[in-house]
Amino acid sequence: MSIDVQLFKDAMAHWASGVTVVTTHANERPVGITVSSLTSVSLDPPQILICVSRKLFTHQAIEQSGAFAVNILGTDHLEWGMRFAGMIPELSDRFAGISTHVAVTGAPILSDVLGWLDCRVRHAYDGGDHTIFVGEVLAAGASEERSPLLYFNRTWRQLDEEPLRLPVAAR
Repeated sequence: MSIDVQLFKDAMAHWASGVTVVTTHANERPVGITVSSLTSVSLDPPQILICVSRKLFTHQAIEQSGAFAVNILGTDHLEWGMRFAGMIPELSDRFAGISTHVAVTGAPILSDVLGWLDCRVRHAYDGGDHTIFVGEVLAAGASEERSPLLYFNRTWRQLDEEPLRLPVAAR
């Protein structure tokens, strides 16, 4: 029995996630896309997973390079999230005006992001119309604490800065 695709999308829209830009390189040129599917997999060795649509050029570039970087965006990077999601079609170079550096793999790391992870592809699994790339984290960095950029119910969001009060039994 198959579920209706629109019902599936509607249900998943209620899962809040952080927003990242996943970068790599192809023919010595930087490429990147906005990705919200990021999960920690293992601490020893440190591994994460991302899911990337098979139809995207960035997917092919990750397969060929064997590496990717995950750039965790803050609310001050909303425009970067939009540009790497292809929501600014008149922008032909998504990296224009953004300074980058590299760590171990050569994948571009966007300057001033909340955090970054530089990864070598360890595994690639069939995920239907996506590939699940498991990356071994070879280098990482984090900046000062700022508000993360979130995606929830098909729109960009930010945290309510007040932490929730824990029930007395949980303290």
